[in-house]
Amino acid sequence: MNDLADPAGLSDPSGPAALAALRTDEGRALLAALRDHDPAQELATATRLRREHPAALVSAALGMARLRQRAVAKFGAEDAYRMYFTPNGVEQATRASVAAYRAGRLAALGVRSLADLCSGIGGDALALARAGIRVLAVDRDPLTAAVARANAEELGLDHLIEVREADVTEIDTSGYDAVFLDPARRGGRGRIFDPEAYSPPLSWAVGAARTATYAAIKIAPGIPHEAVPPEAEAEWISDGGDVKEAVLWFGTAPGTIRATLLPQGVSLATSDPLPDPEPGPVGRYLYEPDGAVIRAHLVAEAAAELEGRLIDPTIAYITADTLRPTPYATAYEITDVLPFNLKKLKALLREREVGVLTVKKRGSAIEPEELRRKVKLQGRNSATVFLTRVAGAPSMLIGAPATAPR
Repeated sequence: MNDLADPAGLSDPSGPAALAALRTDEGRALLAALRDHDPAQELATATRLRREHPAALVSAALGMARLRQRAVAKFGAEDAYRMYFTPNGVEQATRASVAAYRAGRLAALGVRSLADLCSGIGGDALALARAGIRVLAVDRDPLTAAVARANAEELGLDHLIEVREADVTEIDTSGYDAVFLDPARRGGRGRIFDPEAYSPPLSWAVGAARTATYAAIKIAPGIPHEAVPPEAEAEWISDGGDVKEAVLWFGTAPGTIRATLLPQGVSLATSDPLPDPEPGPVGRYLYEPDGAVIRAHLVAEAAAELEGRLIDPTIAYITADTLRPTPYATAYEITDVLPFNLKKLKALLREREVGVLTVKKRGSAIEPEELRRKVKLQGRNSATVFLTRVAGAPSMLIGAPATAPR
């Protein structure tokens, strides 16, 4: 069957014809055979498979296999290798753990039906359906809608998910308990930073949210705080220490600012932010707040829990003289506080036989890899160096991770 023709229109490996072909028995068998394939051996793999399958189908399967491998990090292997993707869909989809957390919040509010606008390949709809919520998933792109429909069917959730190809601005959401909006934040030139350049614009999304009993708008974590509507709750979410997204909630806790850390599922929140703590000398311990805490502007709240202070008015490092347990920051025991000096750092690391150096920076222009290259590490010990400012002066703090007693 080494047929190089493309009568089915499979020349676009991520097009609608390819999606349909990959859902046939032959397409499924090809994808199953490619589950663990090595991309470095793709040419040899393609040559072998084309002896038994049409060349265009093999190309489509290889393209989908690559997308599935990329999607494992977001969806996990069990789901990713059953799902279908587009390149943009993989890039823009919500991480499954974050989508599940958000769906859990909505279910806890009593939401049983929801309009998912700009649903993409259906990642959020899947999490919502698994939380027992009936979903209308809407996307205007025909292929994206077809992929979302396929994913709902493949994961056995199509009885809870209706996929509709339509312009979200024309959808009547009045019959649903809640609305979820995920405006596109990428364009032809990459990531979009201006909320009014989202598709649809943030102002339209906020207007749609205001008409619902409950609503959530997924936004970029770098959104300026002044862009948050006063009646919204603003939540920043990290997963495994990486900030993944921000969400504007309507109908929950107006004016609340929240940082949520996954997988722990803990939240730091306030509707009356504290003023920044006074800076002071570096104590025995340094705390590095989670990125969600920093983005939510809740460093002062974390410092208050730790009875700590800042090392500099402009730097989000907290210092304290005692070690306390906290889920909102990582603790380090500091052994040295020195003015920044590359020669002194190199000599100190050599003297202590440091061969593994973790470099962290905040308020410093020096790149970690550049520093590692210059100090020429050699030895059996490890250390952490913070390149930062202390009371306005370029400084280096040396220490190691510390574990607080429970």
